[in-house]
Amino acid sequence: MKTLKKIISAAAALGMALTMTSALTGCKNDDVNSGNDEMLNIGVIQFAAHPSLDNCYSGIEQGLMASEYADRIKIDLQNGNGDTAACDSIAGSMVSKNYDMIFAIATPAALSAYSAAQNSDIPVIFCAVSDPIEAGLTESFDAGIKNCVGTSDILELDKQVELIQTLQPDVKSIGVLYTTTEANSLSHLASLKEICAPLGIDVVEQGVSGAADIPQAATSLASKVDCINNFTDNNVVNNLSTLLEKADAAGIPVYGSEIEQVKNGCLASVSIDYVALGAKTAEMGVEVLGGAKCEEMAVGKISEGTPVVNTEVMEKFSITLPDSLADAEQVETNK
Repeated sequence: MKTLKKIISAAAALGMALTMTSALTGCKNDDVNSGNDEMLNIGVIQFAAHPSLDNCYSGIEQGLMASEYADRIKIDLQNGNGDTAACDSIAGSMVSKNYDMIFAIATPAALSAYSAAQNSDIPVIFCAVSDPIEAGLTESFDAGIKNCVGTSDILELDKQVELIQTLQPDVKSIGVLYTTTEANSLSHLASLKEICAPLGIDVVEQGVSGAADIPQAATSLASKVDCINNFTDNNVVNNLSTLLEKADAAGIPVYGSEIEQVKNGCLASVSIDYVALGAKTAEMGVEVLGGAKCEEMAVGKISEGTPVVNTEVMEKFSITLPDSLADAEQVETNK
């Protein structure tokens, strides 16, 4: 009889232990929706500090603070300052502290976050990754992968080229300064070449490995082309003033990929709304907190870009705004 009681007691203890283990190893979505009022630690890794990515964060913050979880969310924003190793360290720290979710702004930050979190149950929601397939963050725009999904800022390069032709009807060559290790830039470059080839426009590329290469590379590139088109390349965007200086010296305009670059001296752009993109990213994160699975969600995008022109730069290059761009947003250079 005593032996039977011991067996029953042991079985009960084992069942309790298994139940506790299951609770501890359950997915974070179950914890979030369990009805408790515990704070949700949300990490945000921003690759670098420049207006485009700052706007992404603004959108993410606004979206989270407008959600049903607003009172429970504690945001930890950390900036990698353009250093991949720093992003790796930040991501590792967030994973070790078992954050409830990590948002990662720009491809290098997203790669750091996904690498650190892929063996955990921490969802990674990326923002402003132009080509998440090429980056290895998903296999299709139709769905994310385990614990990883987000938004893409892939550029409408066909409309950008149309914009360039509208403002410079005689354009024969477009220069591109890009970082050779930036997957998004490589993807955009291939697309630009494909678009320009049947139009008889040469795409002249100049690759750089880091910020130190930009002054000389920009000088060389500007001497060979009718204009320069800038992508969302973080290294180049961080050094946009240098590129603009070299292009001005050569007497050619630079086209940006979004409104902040135009405000900083680019001639024009079919602009992405990065605040809206950040808000869309937050919306997807909230869905995941609510129980949605990353692998069942499509990569998010926002509506078509909006033409924006810098009136001061137009005047500098003696370009008159054509009627077809009468509805474009007009801005001046930041002082």
